[in-house]
Amino acid sequence: MFDKIMVANRGEIAVRILRACREMEIPTVAIYSEADRNSLHVRYADEAYCVGAPPSIESYLNQKKIIEIAKKAGAKAIHPGYGFLAENPSFARYCEEEGIVFIGPPSSAIEGMGSKPVARTTMQSANVPIVPGTSQSIEKDEEIENIAEKIGYPIMLKAAAGGGGKGMRLVKSREELKNSIRAAKSEAKSAFGNSSIYIEKYIENPRHIEIQVLGDKYGNIIHLNERECSIQRRHQKVIEESPSPIVDKEMRNRMGEAAVKAAKAANYYSAGTVEFLVNKNKNFYFLEMNTRLQVEHPVTEMTTGIDLVKEMIKIAAGEKLSFRQEDVEQRGASIECRIYAEDPDNNFLPSPGKILGLRTPGGPGIRDDCGVFEGYVVPIYYDPLISKLITWGATRNEAIEKMSRALKEYSIKGIKTTIPFHERVMKNPHFISGDFDTNFIDTKFNKEKRKDKDDSYKEIALISAVLWAFNDEKEKAKISRLGNKKGFKGYSPWKGR
Repeated sequence: MFDKIMVANRGEIAVRILRACREMEIPTVAIYSEADRNSLHVRYADEAYCVGAPPSIESYLNQKKIIEIAKKAGAKAIHPGYGFLAENPSFARYCEEEGIVFIGPPSSAIEGMGSKPVARTTMQSANVPIVPGTSQSIEKDEEIENIAEKIGYPIMLKAAAGGGGKGMRLVKSREELKNSIRAAKSEAKSAFGNSSIYIEKYIENPRHIEIQVLGDKYGNIIHLNERECSIQRRHQKVIEESPSPIVDKEMRNRMGEAAVKAAKAANYYSAGTVEFLVNKNKNFYFLEMNTRLQVEHPVTEMTTGIDLVKEMIKIAAGEKLSFRQEDVEQRGASIECRIYAEDPDNNFLPSPGKILGLRTPGGPGIRDDCGVFEGYVVPIYYDPLISKLITWGATRNEAIEKMSRALKEYSIKGIKTTIPFHERVMKNPHFISGDFDTNFIDTKFNKEKRKDKDDSYKEIALISAVLWAFNDEKEKAKISRLGNKKGFKGYSPWKGR
């Protein structure tokens, strides 16, 4: 096992990895930008070193400086977490060249799955079902137009070099295509330094379901069941759960087998995720493979009892998987809500600032992967995710009930957070019944929210009318009583209006 591990990340995921290392009695090294000097992960690690100025390009993406610090601190391995350098093949290769173990898959697998067209070709060869579209990036607009006509609208334009909703455009007609191409290429260039895009047939109202895989360096690969990730905003997941409300045992086995085939085709080891789109007929299609630990990994841990971070460390150290596919169970249900420093009532605008008060929920079946503390200042430079709230229940309904209770207990003062948004989702009848897809927030949720708002206005108007009528009757009764007094000229309905 490693003498010392560096965690090349920040926030809640850095704290999560540091905790696993502490349980394994492995000394740790943290890195931080000047903006993160007082962060929780810095306080938690055994050692911490400043890696640069606040902008990511000067700190958490500074590969040379990170490797220098690792060598200086004597760290034999680096865990990248997710984001930043986690899916950067050049960084994984850099670690390999410098004799530092990259706790993740080999650089070749990251590179192969990082190119979406290459990944599609690989999956085709492995007989993993893929969405109709191109298996190579396309540069010429004319060629894109011709392929779009052949596939048929609607289509999706996607960045060849990345994911996370960046460089992605839904095109419903030929008239929208040219502007969409220009926008997708521009965003892809800005986000990934590569303007290449490819085309997929757009599957209308799909569900987004992914399979967690785990493999060692000796060719043993298993899956750890599915996660439902359809509750999304701007192509970004916000709520995840396991198991999926629509996946039965037979479908789970088929998707799991496809995911294992995908991982084997990529010569993969470590933890990874194969993502699928599922249509209304429950047909599933390969979307992409995330060659890293996922944000939503806790729901898999809660329902299988397997610590994914510890397994990644063991695999990186050369150990074989200690369990087989038949050892993996689906135990109960788990839900994760991503708590962002954003204002859900103001188009989810970021809400950086100082946390003036913090009370986290607790009790049976409650887990809070938090990266902040009372008095912490949420910076403007990074992703606004501040914690992940996870619940477990014997059934899905129980997990939802626990989440509703935990969200009510969760108090973060001084900044706006997405806690109220999650509370509303947990009460939404479509979510509770499992009747949703990737368009849930824009359709069933926001539509109900608008309806609730309209109904509340109606209630206010009704209450106002009742109060007005009540006061009017009181005034009439008062005037009637005065009518017996000398000099009173009677009641006029036109006075005082």
